[in-house]
Amino acid sequence: MSTELVINTRYHETRVALVENGTVAELHVERETGQELMGNIYRGTVVRVLPGMQAAFVDIGLERTGFLYVSDVYQSTLDLEQAMTKHAIGAGTEIEKEDIQEPASAINFNIEELLQEGQEIMVQVSKEPIGNKGARLTSHISLPGRHLVLMPTVRHIGVSRRIEDPAERDRLRAVVREIAPENLGFIVRTVSEGAEREKLQSEMDFLLRLWDTIQESMGRFSGPSLIYRDLTVSLRSVRDLFTREVDKLIIDSEAEYDKIMTFIETFASRLRYSVELYEGAEPIFDHYGIEMEISRALERKIWLKSGGYIVIEMTEALTAIDVNTGSYVGKRNLEETILKTNLEAVKEIAYQLRLRNIGGLIVIDFIDMERKSSRERVFTALKEAMQKDRAKTHILKMSELGLIEMTRKRTRENLNRLLEEPCLYCDGHGSLKSRKTVCYEIFRELERETVLPDGGDRVYLQVHPEIEKVLKEDEQEAVIQMEKRIARRIIINSRGDFHLEQYEISM
Repeated sequence: MSTELVINTRYHETRVALVENGTVAELHVERETGQELMGNIYRGTVVRVLPGMQAAFVDIGLERTGFLYVSDVYQSTLDLEQAMTKHAIGAGTEIEKEDIQEPASAINFNIEELLQEGQEIMVQVSKEPIGNKGARLTSHISLPGRHLVLMPTVRHIGVSRRIEDPAERDRLRAVVREIAPENLGFIVRTVSEGAEREKLQSEMDFLLRLWDTIQESMGRFSGPSLIYRDLTVSLRSVRDLFTREVDKLIIDSEAEYDKIMTFIETFASRLRYSVELYEGAEPIFDHYGIEMEISRALERKIWLKSGGYIVIEMTEALTAIDVNTGSYVGKRNLEETILKTNLEAVKEIAYQLRLRNIGGLIVIDFIDMERKSSRERVFTALKEAMQKDRAKTHILKMSELGLIEMTRKRTRENLNRLLEEPCLYCDGHGSLKSRKTVCYEIFRELERETVLPDGGDRVYLQVHPEIEKVLKEDEQEAVIQMEKRIARRIIINSRGDFHLEQYEISM
């Protein structure tokens, strides 16, 4: 199976597609809006402490204040060590970076004991602003490199769970423990498997110099300000996605190509032969068939190969996914038809969650199955399908009603909210008034407008062509009755530039 990274870079926007065997598995979009904050480090000022929520608002120099939970701030590294030890996250435990950042259940401190209004603190954005919510912040700084993640506030050496060989895990942990400063923590990333000591030492030295620079900036600046900006999306994709499993990286910008080559020469020189500059006349996303996949990712209804379909509805609180048999009628019996549709939907749902970057609470309404064994098969298939997803997920067992509840870690806006905005016609409702509803609304308005006896014997009505058709055909008798009621003749004219719900009455 071939895997490629395809990068489309323009002044206003950069798009990165991870293509697995000809199918877009992940899509990352970054626009020049100044709001790409994930991973940025700020000097912040505490503006409000909320004991009731065990959180604080922190001004980091942006339009909206950031949100800092008590779980993300400790008085000292020792406090964090003690809290982690109580919950068996001590030395030698195999953990991921996410496990360090959110020890939410290990809190024995009150926010008012740790922070005061006006206090200056160093914070990092751990979750982008989403909707009307400000950025989520953490004081547990992490600086990811290609092979290592430096965590200055944690005395711990961890190894990615995805490195499965016990001997290699022990070797990497021993090497990093030997070369790392005593008071700093590191996580060994998956791409470090097989890496030599010199490569790890070189990257560690780079991260330590970067941390020193950030600390100096913290002392040099005053007031809320940005002190470190994370890499651009194209360089982040090289750092985080360009692994041994990726066969080739193709980019259509010569300037960004040069930046990537410089980055690779520093951190992963063996990959330089896998980078290609695309110089074709056809847009790169058209050439690789990615634009079609993006359009499909914005659709509410997604058809399955069997004839069934899924519907994805996004709300403020959760994402609801409904599975339907559609035109699929099966071959043997109803239970088999339903099971096959549900299993096919599982693959598409896992794919869509990853592609659209849907996070938070997700409720999936599978078609009801009578057999417990069938429900177990669908649940197991969903867990297996989500294993490729790099985002942290938690899936609950299927209920008797055929519902599966799950969560997926959300750090950035999902694709639909990034590329779309509420409909200016339906005001975000997702639907329009029916043609008959508009007609009957017009009738009521006609009665209001013609309540006075003067005004002539005619009323002129301008409507959308579709409304004109309904009024003159389906509602012809109703129009005649309305003319009798208001004692005026109704002259109907169509306006092609009108919205379906728009109309004008004049006399």
